Amino acid sequence: MHKHALPQAGTDTFNDQIRIVLVETSHSGNIGAVARAMKNMGLANLWLVNPVSFPDEASYARASGAADVLDRAQVVSSLDEALADCALVMGTSARGRKVPWPVMAPPQAAGIAAQHSSQGQVALVFGRENNGLSNDELQRCHYHIHIPSNPDYSSLNLSMAVQVLCYELRMHYLRSLEESESSPYLEAMVSPGDSGWDVPPANVREVEGFFGHLEQVLRQVEFHRRDNPRQLMTRLRRLFQRAHLDQMEINILRGILTSVQKAVGGPQADTQDKSTVAQSTDEGQEKDNA
Repeated sequence: MHKHALPQAGTDTFNDQIRIVLVETSHSGNIGAVARAMKNMGLANLWLVNPVSFPDEASYARASGAADVLDRAQVVSSLDEALADCALVMGTSARGRKVPWPVMAPPQAAGIAAQHSSQGQVALVFGRENNGLSNDELQRCHYHIHIPSNPDYSSLNLSMAVQVLCYELRMHYLRSLEESESSPYLEAMVSPGDSGWDVPPANVREVEGFFGHLEQVLRQVEFHRRDNPRQLMTRLRRLFQRAHLDQMEINILRGILTSVQKAVGGPQADTQDKSTVAQSTDEGQEKDNA
């Protein structure tokens, strides 16, 4: 049995590592209700992507004692900006997609989030009140979270959905305390993705840079076309998101892509850090030859 320890609730570490991200919230009162739900469960790291109206009187009125969460909220203009430094991203989805993605229920999601919170920022992303997250936004997530509500009446208010996830995080934390007190051996167990991993996980900015580079190369070698019905890039995103690439792996993969570009004589990615990639690739070769 592996124990995934969550940073202590109520501390800055817990608040800073678990990030609640709301995308284009249309009703400011819902933002206040979300802040209240978060504070109930010991969370305070709220990010708002292009809200229709914030801050305003309605949001603070609904916060009911959680005004400090609203005061700290980060307001950004794009989802990419909200996720750039995150090591793990989980997005809520109420329906199936044409290309299936790894989906889990809230208790599972809380365990995965807790595991990765020791490695870096973890974002839980919630979509618009009327139509949730777009396909493009969901493809930026490692996992999708589905709340198994009553199929005859499955619509959840935004703050309700946030409350469910925050509650599961809180319960996971409390269970981890009980387990560590009853069995010190569990505290010492480490699984992949915990802080014992040898290289930091790649954040969203680094992963998106890799996907952009990969698509560029696939077009240069005429393997990928925009009108291709196979949804190639969507399926490749799913494949690499499952792997949870670390920074070294991203550098190695981008080094391979750069070598392909040199071989075919095409333009190379402007954002490529060639010195870092070359160093990482050499290190990987040394380990393989050892």
